[in-house]
Amino acid sequence: MTSRRDFLQIAAATAALVPTGWARAFAQQRLTQDDLLAFEPMGNVTLVHLTDIHAQLLPVLFREPSTNLGVGEARGQVPHVTGRAYLDLYGIPGGSPLAYALTPEDYVALARGYGRMGGLDRIATVLDAIRAERGDKVLFLDGGDTWQNSYTSLVSKGQDMVDCMALLKPDAMTGHWEFTLGTERVKELVDGLGCPFLGQNVRDAEWNEPAFEAMKMFERGGAKVAVIGQAFPYTPIANPRWMIPNWSFGIREEEVQASVDKARKDGADLVVLLSHNGFDVDRKLASRVKGIDVVLTGHTHDALPQAVKVGQTLLIASGSHGKFLTRVDLDVRDGAVKGFRSKLIPIFSDVIAPQKAMAEKIGSIREPHEAMLKEELGRTEGLLYRRSNFNGTLDDMICDALLAEREAEIALSPGFRWGTTLLPGQPITREDVYNATAITYPAAYRMTMTGTRLKEVLEDVADNLFNADPYYQQGGDMVRVGGVSYAIDVARPAGSRVSDLTLLRTGKPIEAGASYTVAGWASVNEGTEGPPIWDVVATHVRRKGTVNPTPAQVTVRGA
Repeated sequence: MTSRRDFLQIAAATAALVPTGWARAFAQQRLTQDDLLAFEPMGNVTLVHLTDIHAQLLPVLFREPSTNLGVGEARGQVPHVTGRAYLDLYGIPGGSPLAYALTPEDYVALARGYGRMGGLDRIATVLDAIRAERGDKVLFLDGGDTWQNSYTSLVSKGQDMVDCMALLKPDAMTGHWEFTLGTERVKELVDGLGCPFLGQNVRDAEWNEPAFEAMKMFERGGAKVAVIGQAFPYTPIANPRWMIPNWSFGIREEEVQASVDKARKDGADLVVLLSHNGFDVDRKLASRVKGIDVVLTGHTHDALPQAVKVGQTLLIASGSHGKFLTRVDLDVRDGAVKGFRSKLIPIFSDVIAPQKAMAEKIGSIREPHEAMLKEELGRTEGLLYRRSNFNGTLDDMICDALLAEREAEIALSPGFRWGTTLLPGQPITREDVYNATAITYPAAYRMTMTGTRLKEVLEDVADNLFNADPYYQQGGDMVRVGGVSYAIDVARPAGSRVSDLTLLRTGKPIEAGASYTVAGWASVNEGTEGPPIWDVVATHVRRKGTVNPTPAQVTVRGA
């Protein structure tokens, strides 16, 4: 007799050989909504965590990284385990639903079988089910990167996401890309949010006064739950400082400890840090700050099917782009956590029924823009994805566009971790382009840069990724390059990691004192001029017709 596990593997293998319609049928046979939501409840408090949705209202394709290097004490630890090693670590069968959701293994074949993931209308259905089961025990928390990085969020200045999230009724949120809407717009949205926007680490730069509430106390299941908010600590460095000139950020470890101590003094039975620090930063923070029971971590887009325990603190990582919700049930008694059970819930959009009210709201938001967003600009010959430490074919396409349309020798594209995935042969629509480029500082600049300055830029970004101390990491991926190749030794100290810089058009080494024409986008400098990056990319794709990006040429050492 064929076991269920055998059937999953056979069906996945078959899916790669048959038309998409049949593949989708196999996927639906082996997944049900009840299976996805199945959970043996426990305790008196349920936390539900959503983070890094990056303004994606609809289900998407999003490939997880093949390379996610850890350095220092994080080397070889989760979340720096990918692909087959990840499957082996967690005992996940290849070809299974979780293998597709959590790794890049056999991604194209499995994507054609299992389909898209996420969608706020499906997330609403899952939340409804959890709330129906657990009642007043549920606390739903939004980890930020919610209001930006799609077309409708860009043109509505985040209002589309605020309105849709209001239907989900979060109890609190924190932020990062939210701040790129600028000080006044953030204040305006926070005032009408309907739930606390928490950021204990955001201060008025002149008076050092709190810019937002640090903490909110809730009662759930007879327990007092303190939620402390931690916004992205490097916002004025990774994003334009001029957009938020009067706010300062930082990790502020001592203040986190003070907030925890105050929560305990005020009678908190459970202390939760709602964080946008990034996983490695939160792992270090949890080892140094005493009294945090749960860290709901975000920013680095890690999706882990099990909690990571640091001392007595649980770290929960819930992925990105709406692909997952995490449910954590806790037995909280006598001011302490006596036990817990957690589940990373994959949001398979072909399996989970959409909630009607949310679907209607999304439809009304998108309807005025639908025709434009669906316009086909061209097609992709291969898989277009963004995530991976050193290369993403989506950014290779953007670099090709910058080189061609801005007549540059070298192209730079930021190592953003957001942006959806396109399968080989799939049309490239205007919405696809916006999903990879929608920011409030989109100018595609063209400038002269010396070889020395180019190396400094690469070295600076490399140290943001590969500094052995997590408190000096900013959690992105390496800046993408076009027109040049280089080698990088991630184990070397700051300023000496990058070597062998070569200009591809000539095959000659980059000269320190020579000047080169460089095109890029997402400069944090105020007053940067140039056409918006989405227009540059759209023009390039339309001109090419079929896109086959030039692969990045990066040699990685010391990993």
